Amino acid sequence: MKLLLLPLLAATMTYAQTPASDTTQTPSPYNQHELFNPLFNYTLLTNTRSGTGAPGPAYWQNAANYNINVRLDELTDIISGDVQIEYINNSPDQLPFLWLQLDQNLFNKDSRGALIAGDALAVGRPMGFDGGYKIKSVMVEQGGKKVAVKFEISDTRLQIRLGQPVMPKGGKIKVFINYEFKIPGGSALRMGMMDTPNGRIYEVAQWYPRMCVYDDIEGWNVLPYLGSGEFYLEYGDLEYSVDVPASFIVVGSGELLNPNEVYTAEQNRRLKAAAASDKTVLIRSKDEVTRPDSRPKKDGRQTWRFRCKNARDVAWGASKAFVIDAARINLPSGKKALAMSAYPMESAQDSMWNRATEYTKGAIEFYSQYLFEYSYPVAVNVAGPEYGMEYPGLVFCYHRAKKGSLWGVTSHEFGHNWFPMIVGSDERKFPWMDEGFNTFINILADKAFNNGEYDSGKPDFHDAAADLFPDDADPIMTIPDVMQSRYLGLEAYSKPGLGLYLLRNTVLGPERFDYAFQVYVQRWAFKHPTPFDFFKTLEDAAGEDLGWFWKEWFYETWKFDVGVDGVTYNDDDPAKGAQIAFQLHQKMAFPLEIEIIYADNTKERRKLPVEIWQRGAEWTMHLHSTKAIRKVVTDPDHLLPDINPKNNSWKDQP
Repeated sequence: MKLLLLPLLAATMTYAQTPASDTTQTPSPYNQHELFNPLFNYTLLTNTRSGTGAPGPAYWQNAANYNINVRLDELTDIISGDVQIEYINNSPDQLPFLWLQLDQNLFNKDSRGALIAGDALAVGRPMGFDGGYKIKSVMVEQGGKKVAVKFEISDTRLQIRLGQPVMPKGGKIKVFINYEFKIPGGSALRMGMMDTPNGRIYEVAQWYPRMCVYDDIEGWNVLPYLGSGEFYLEYGDLEYSVDVPASFIVVGSGELLNPNEVYTAEQNRRLKAAAASDKTVLIRSKDEVTRPDSRPKKDGRQTWRFRCKNARDVAWGASKAFVIDAARINLPSGKKALAMSAYPMESAQDSMWNRATEYTKGAIEFYSQYLFEYSYPVAVNVAGPEYGMEYPGLVFCYHRAKKGSLWGVTSHEFGHNWFPMIVGSDERKFPWMDEGFNTFINILADKAFNNGEYDSGKPDFHDAAADLFPDDADPIMTIPDVMQSRYLGLEAYSKPGLGLYLLRNTVLGPERFDYAFQVYVQRWAFKHPTPFDFFKTLEDAAGEDLGWFWKEWFYETWKFDVGVDGVTYNDDDPAKGAQIAFQLHQKMAFPLEIEIIYADNTKERRKLPVEIWQRGAEWTMHLHSTKAIRKVVTDPDHLLPDINPKNNSWKDQP
């Protein structure tokens, strides 16, 4: 999901050492024993999760395959239909009951989310709207018998109580649910609908009951859906059909199975041309939107059928107002995918959505090269009321976005196809594992796209520090529904994204970081990592104990302030070398880069590792120099988030 982000920076550091200074300084809150705690990231090996951060030899996860069939009533905005779920229990446990997510229940007037928020708009629910699922029937099939079962609905969760448990290590059950719900209007928290001069646009998500995750960490994951937290879902194959008026076009996650039925012969010819073109090809132009012959059927209804394999979710958009265009995506293996955009004619401008497919293609190709190959046959960008939201193979972006704004939201939402669509972390608890990771990779994509067309360059970290460390902020490792809402953008997006950027450029260097980050993605593609799996994988693949960094950046709300406390010459003689004293005035520590300017105006840089702070807040560098020093500056390029840069330099006073 897209929020406003703080600017982020880069830096590079490494190496050096000397004994600590005995210079008397103002007491510092810094505590090296707290920061460099040897047991901070010290957990034991299990059969399911290795001490290296990789899945263990007995790692397992359950699976859920879906077959969904729904009808959209455009007069009432009601979606009705049924879902069949094949649930596979790969765990070592018998499961006497099942838990499912009923996310639409957030939109009823008595939901926990609505009551906590205090008003309907806070959860994206239109005033006066009382939505949620109407569950008409629940049945299960076990051992060839299909029977009705007892079920209990608790806010946004549904428990199915089974007559006999689902057996471990491959036991299967089929669940059949008949349901309906009314679509909330406007931008209704990650979905919604809006009117255009040529018809209503529907952005439909969280539209079928979905299995909760049962994992090796805590069994059933049943946190309620309150609004701030997103989703944690099982992987499987999904087939779905959407019955709409014949005048509508539907775009959805995955592969369209019946293009010859739902597009005209000319549109299918254009789609074939787009699949072979690096330039955007119009499939249905704005001039054709109002022409009846742009649809294969003029009256009645039409069913669109899709399949999405090895995915955790699907979503779709529908409207008779859509302009459609597409282009080829080139993947590293030589495979191809299709970038597609759907938008109203009002957005069909060169400064707006006419470039949306180009942006989609650019983002997907970059992330596929940097991280892991894109895994879906199509990437669909849908214009509508939602400002930015992601699903496997499909995203919703704001219909009025333009230029850099549209590139940014497109890049961000499609970046989510790696975090959390491919690397399936728990968004309900750890939003930084998708939003923060994604914010980080977006910075790299900005630099890469079209020779840096929308690259904002390197902002000044000293200027950004005050925004990064407000006094009343929460730690990054806070459940999103516990985070203060005004800091969600900081704590889920900007600060963790900045942390990864610092780790890449300041602590490890790009080559070591990129390799370790890619190892993490490869290890946990289509699996369920925890924060510890990420921390350990980076340490394992980069060969670095980073416990100090995880603690100060993700678990605490500490600040960073380093100062140059003075320069003295050995025997008061510049020719015999100098001692430069530094001190931490806050609880964070970082590697340092030092610039020394001599009296003859020559300069040199020194890189100092984080280990200089392992024995206290004060450290003295013994400089083997023969010249008088005019000035010493720490972090001369403003690459660290120092809250008090005024003490970052020392200058000789004549």
